[in-house]
Amino acid sequence: MLDRVAATASAPCITLADVRAAAQRIAGAVLRSPFLRSDGLSRLTGAEIYLKYDHLQATGAFKERGAANRIALLSPAERAAGVVAMSAGNHAQAVARHASLAGIAATIVMPAYTPATKITRTAAWGARVVLHGETLAEAAAHAHELAAREGLVFIHPYNDPAVMAGQGTMALEMFEDVPDLDAIAIATGGGGLLSGCATVARALRPQCAVFGVEVETYAAFAQTLRGDPVSVGGPTVAEGIAVRDIGENPLAVLRALAVEMLVVTEHDVECAIAAMVESAKQVAEGAGAAGLAAVLAHNERFRGKKVGISLCGANIDSRILANTLMRNLLRDGRIMRVVLEMPDRPGMLAEVATRIGARGGNIIEVAHHRLFSSPSVQDAQLEVMIEARDAAHGNAIEASLAEAFTLRRL
Repeated sequence: MLDRVAATASAPCITLADVRAAAQRIAGAVLRSPFLRSDGLSRLTGAEIYLKYDHLQATGAFKERGAANRIALLSPAERAAGVVAMSAGNHAQAVARHASLAGIAATIVMPAYTPATKITRTAAWGARVVLHGETLAEAAAHAHELAAREGLVFIHPYNDPAVMAGQGTMALEMFEDVPDLDAIAIATGGGGLLSGCATVARALRPQCAVFGVEVETYAAFAQTLRGDPVSVGGPTVAEGIAVRDIGENPLAVLRALAVEMLVVTEHDVECAIAAMVESAKQVAEGAGAAGLAAVLAHNERFRGKKVGISLCGANIDSRILANTLMRNLLRDGRIMRVVLEMPDRPGMLAEVATRIGARGGNIIEVAHHRLFSSPSVQDAQLEVMIEARDAAHGNAIEASLAEAFTLRRL
């Protein structure tokens, strides 16, 4: 799905000068991350892929750029009062870290369901963590209440021009390192990163195509720009860009700069996470892999071009990463699960193992059922998980087993 943002004559709220000023302001506080060509991803996609390694930031995500810039702009009175933010993840840690570095008190409001690891990481930077509400919207409302009641400065994760300018420093570094990029693909939630990067791209290289990337369950920008009612929600591995309420300031920038939105599926994102691990040797969270997901899913837009991708976060739960990689192996046919019906007599397990081994397969797991699963008391059912080199190799193993046993594939 492809959506073009209609251009508007209204002036954007940030400029290249704002981004350059932000870059000077945050220098030394934020890592100038590498921007390197990935040979593995280039061969996989048919494009010349450059990865912006912003997952190497201290908190594991790009959000530090905007948080550092916004906090650096606080007045002495605002610094004394302290800051408050709402977030369930990367923005929370970014604000907590840079407030701590500046000696400023920080309060972070997080939804009650926030995973314990994110709570402890945020608190480890010295922030006061307040758990409130079931959703980000409820947490945001409470954060605004605290700001009003305690005189705190609210730092919005994406709708603040200073945050947007800070995020745009990512693209500034990209074009400094590789000036002749043909396209950039930027993961998009509330629009702070995309609007900042688009501002830089349009100023430094107008012919460079700028793509925002949303996951289909949270395609709020694409829906808004089509004039459709916004309908979002549902589980997604790309929770970092699962935003219901997009930023009005980023939206104005994207309209003014005629940015394009690409929408990817959950399957696309899972495949991109796996490709990052296998072809680029990098761990990415769902949002961090969204740019690559767009290149894979909309390959005709990128093939043969020099493309910059924001690897903007790596804060993925280890269990989710493991499950995503296993699901991808199953889809690719490199792991297969089969159920065999066989006579319940000695030697059957050995024959199954011999047939699999003779074809070069590796048995990962076996479950042997006699009592309840088989249609006859004289039969047995064997469930086997097998590792193969690729789908063709798996099919050859399956064909060998089917010569001797009744087989079905799970």
